[in-house]
Amino acid sequence: MTTFNITLPANIPFADRLSGFRANLSDKLAKRNVYMTTLRELNALSDRDLNDLGLSRSDIRAIALEAAYGK
Repeated sequence: MTTFNITLPANIPFADRLSGFRANLSDKLAKRNVYMTTLRELNALSDRDLNDLGLSRSDIRAIALEAAYGK
């Protein structure tokens, strides 16, 4: 039988945990906004404009992911 022990710090006040949660959520929303904006702007370009940039439509998602998340 496998057991898991999870140790949570009991001394962290609720306000600090809430603040950390809000900061994390804010960061994730900002990254999602960058992703969606990049995706929208690149999709708005014509095939000719994308070709001038050396891109194809299949590259757009990967470029948006890299811009937002650095992957």
